[in-house]
Amino acid sequence: MSDFKNQSPWGSPPGGGGNGGFRRGPTPPDIDELIKKIQNTINRFIGGGKGGTKPIMFGLLILVVVWALSGLYRVLPDEQGVVLRFGKFVNTTQPGLNYHFPYPIESVLTPKVTKVNRIDIGFRSERDSGFGTGGGVADVPEESLMLTGDENIVNIDFSVFWVIKDAGNFLFKIQDPQGTVKAAAETAMREVIARSDIQPILTEGRSKIEIETQEIIQSILDEYTSGIQVTQVQTQKADPPDQVIDAFRDVQAARADMERSKNEAEAYANDVIPRARGEAAKILQAAEAYKKEVVAKAEGEASRFLSIFNEYRNAKKVTQERMYLETMEKVLADIDKVIIEKNAGSGVVPYLPLPELKKTQVN
Repeated sequence: MSDFKNQSPWGSPPGGGGNGGFRRGPTPPDIDELIKKIQNTINRFIGGGKGGTKPIMFGLLILVVVWALSGLYRVLPDEQGVVLRFGKFVNTTQPGLNYHFPYPIESVLTPKVTKVNRIDIGFRSERDSGFGTGGGVADVPEESLMLTGDENIVNIDFSVFWVIKDAGNFLFKIQDPQGTVKAAAETAMREVIARSDIQPILTEGRSKIEIETQEIIQSILDEYTSGIQVTQVQTQKADPPDQVIDAFRDVQAARADMERSKNEAEAYANDVIPRARGEAAKILQAAEAYKKEVVAKAEGEASRFLSIFNEYRNAKKVTQERMYLETMEKVLADIDKVIIEKNAGSGVVPYLPLPELKKTQVN
């Protein structure tokens, strides 16, 4: 142990010995031994011996696991996942937790598919057009002026609202979604306007025009497999050109007066005609009832006459007397009567005051 302590790190004695104080110079280091020591130190640090490659493999395994887990991704409820493999579209994924091969094999895009986008045609806000910073609207005549079916010109502004229906088609089937929707909308509106007269366009036909335009826009976009769903077409303005708008308004006012007069006349007719029909029906019903009454009465009289006639043929004297008595009964029914019996015997007053007797009976 004492010898080891007295040795230098290179294996040579530190000073002179019994050789008369003679000092050797420093011995050169053993390179092989130095490399071996360094190797041993490294082996001790990483596990030593022949098993030193295990930690390296474990570290690589951890890296592989982390890389594999990096393929997990979440799609929000208002999004749709678009998976790309080496930059090529593969498929779409729905909201929730999903998985794809990690980068650089696959990557994912998540565009917002519930956001409602809007395109204005025929007009621009001043801020969008660059004409000002206010909230006004600038007309775009090259988009808004259209020819109607009756060869008039109408100035129509409208907006198209749309959302993403299929994110994959939306991102990779069309290059300029905004421009595509705008071109399809302008084409569809011109087609519908060309089939319509100007009057319904300016008044009650707007809703029908909006529906037809939306259907045509959607069919065009579906042919392009654009992945876009049109949700609404909204007409902002439909007027004649500025140069003739005053004349059109005069015509509209005259037409409104005509419609008002027509409506008033129809209202009067609707009031008078039902009442006249009711009165006519009432008169007809009364006439029909009177007819039935007269006919029934006549039939009854005829039947009674025939019955009396038959009795008269069988017993003329009895029938005559009966008819006489019935007639006298009817004639004298409402007359005050006094009966005097001329053949009354002596001591009997030949006077019968029937009215007085009747009064006595009533009291």
